[in-house]
Amino acid sequence: MPAPIAAGTGAAQDGRMGSRMGNTALIVIDMINTYEHEDAHLLVPSVKSILPTVAELLAAARRSDVPVIYANDNFGEWRSHHGELLDTALRGPHADLVRPIAPEKESLFVVKARHSIFFETPLEYLLGQQGVDHVVLCGQVTEQCVLYSALDAHIRHLKVTVPRDAVAHIHEDLAEAALRMMERNMGARITAAADLPF
Repeated sequence: MPAPIAAGTGAAQDGRMGSRMGNTALIVIDMINTYEHEDAHLLVPSVKSILPTVAELLAAARRSDVPVIYANDNFGEWRSHHGELLDTALRGPHADLVRPIAPEKESLFVVKARHSIFFETPLEYLLGQQGVDHVVLCGQVTEQCVLYSALDAHIRHLKVTVPRDAVAHIHEDLAEAALRMMERNMGARITAAADLPF
């Protein structure tokens, strides 16, 4: 299992814990994307609508020294690392959806291959090393990777918050159902990004 890596040098800087949020980390799910996959035409409008909010969340977390961790699909490119995934997305047709939320050189980055950010990734170990017991999930897709990641966080006894205006969907009705499931069945806090204390 590969170790978590920084998007550049100085990984420890973005991994330090902030005084305002205690043991919280902001996790950005699957936002490094070329949007060339099936259903992308349904996803892109939703991503455009959340993009400013995700960018604001990232800026606020970094100002407050809250750890920022990108958890991103490798899209079946098994020889790719995080830098190649980012470069490919920035050369793609939807670079405008990636550039505003691109990792900084200090950002932590975990590459995943399945829906959950925890499945066979070093994320659980990384969170433990950081002393994190509360994750804020943003990104995509609400009714897929965000939902499964929230469940996996819950069964690991992590507190979960999902800002509903910072997660993108393919099918709005399924996304609404997913948010209700996360709140009711997983004890997740579903809120607006503006209500987060960072």
